[in-house]
Amino acid sequence: MSDILPMLAARDVRKTFGDLAAVDGISLDVAPGEVVCAIGPSGSGKSTFLRCVNQLEKIDSGAIWVDGELAGFRQAGGALHELSDGEIARQRLASGMVFQRFNLFQHMTALQNVTEGPTTVLGRSRREAGEEAMALLARVGLAEKAAAYPSELSGGQQQRVAIARALAMRPKLMLFDEPTSALDPELVGEVLAVMHDLAKGGMTMIVVTHELGFAREVAGRVAFLDRGRLVEIGTAEEVLVRPTHPRTRDFVAAVLR
Repeated sequence: MSDILPMLAARDVRKTFGDLAAVDGISLDVAPGEVVCAIGPSGSGKSTFLRCVNQLEKIDSGAIWVDGELAGFRQAGGALHELSDGEIARQRLASGMVFQRFNLFQHMTALQNVTEGPTTVLGRSRREAGEEAMALLARVGLAEKAAAYPSELSGGQQQRVAIARALAMRPKLMLFDEPTSALDPELVGEVLAVMHDLAKGGMTMIVVTHELGFAREVAGRVAFLDRGRLVEIGTAEEVLVRPTHPRTRDFVAAVLR
């Protein structure tokens, strides 16, 4: 990765909530086209780290660069200056985020949910946004549901619409925050299949997940977090089959039990 500018570069990122160090000095590089799966127990800082990358949470210290651009700040006159809300909103477009809950607009059809961002935020024409939205719905296997409202869709279908909606903004980095945790078990596979196709297509992705089988199959690297710290990172084989840290071994053994 040394000769390639990382799509994500995080350096000693820290985020606290009161006395809780939710993210405690995490440093991580993610190369263009790489898939990193983040695993760990609940409360280990995985989701908070993603929210810091997407600037939904303001970091307390450290630095994050997305596609070479410093997140949240600009350098001028030898000093760092905080960006305005509008500038942060512009930067946030570089990363698309898919949450545990689908957060679709209930009064809009699947097609309208996917076209809303490109037309209102990016200023694309309704025709252009609509054509791309239909292509994205087809990509996630939901072209026939374009006119359906969220209440008419299963949880898995809603999550696939949410993925299409994020992709419609043409992000350089996709962030998935446990995208299958709110789904019934029989619906998990259809969402993971879409994410698998995205990975094969070269999309840069950070995936917070408890699906260790998916991580082993898709991830270029797996990162194990605990108590806000990056405890261990390596290939899926190294972390999930031959972990070196005792805490990682205990976690993997418990999940696979």
